[in-house]
Amino acid sequence: MTVTWEELGWERVAAGVGRVRLPGWDCTAGLVVGAGAVLMIDAGSSLAEGARLRTWAEELTGSRVTHLALTHPHFDHVFGAAAFAGAEVFGAVGVDTVPAEELRADAVRNGLDETAATGAADTLVRPRHLVSGEWTLDLGGGRQVLLANVGPGHTAHDLAVLVPGSPETVFCGDLVEESGAPQAGPDAVPSHWPAALDRLLELGGEDALYVPGHGAVVDAAFVRAQRDALAARFGVSR
Repeated sequence: MTVTWEELGWERVAAGVGRVRLPGWDCTAGLVVGAGAVLMIDAGSSLAEGARLRTWAEELTGSRVTHLALTHPHFDHVFGAAAFAGAEVFGAVGVDTVPAEELRADAVRNGLDETAATGAADTLVRPRHLVSGEWTLDLGGGRQVLLANVGPGHTAHDLAVLVPGSPETVFCGDLVEESGAPQAGPDAVPSHWPAALDRLLELGGEDALYVPGHGAVVDAAFVRAQRDALAARFGVSR
């Protein structure tokens, strides 16, 4: 790497694994570095933010981003995807059916500049690779990453990313939030959300680090407590 994670304002989570908390909506983007490939997890809230993430990734790795995983179809996670030209894009089955206009309207309601929202919606990248169960990516140098369709929950199309290592790291998208209560909008599926968190815990185990869509990195106990709180909030028996 040509610069360190810290020099660019990123947090190093494990060897070759980092994340950054983006301004505005405190949305997380992640980066996983292999020997011959680079995976970005989520793309930011606008084309400009996506371009910033691409530049950071190139400075950190000396290579372009080859793979992009989108954890769920909300504007603050997908609107920068067009900045990653040439990357293989992954998402949960059905993520490609969410109308671009719906995302644009939600972005404007939440304070994104209308011109930026329109530009991102007009160039919205749809994942080429749709994950229905699990999908293993080989990033080279013995590094494999597991993409898992763990939803529905926060949305109908939630994808988690497991990065084996010491510690193991699970990128949770907005299935887990640390900086506030999990947000359940009209596209949430509350009856299945606790089960999605059980699946995250199965993937990572007790000693993993869990990277939420918003907020600080947490442990398995935090995810378990959030699962129980969601079950109580939505009246889901377990």
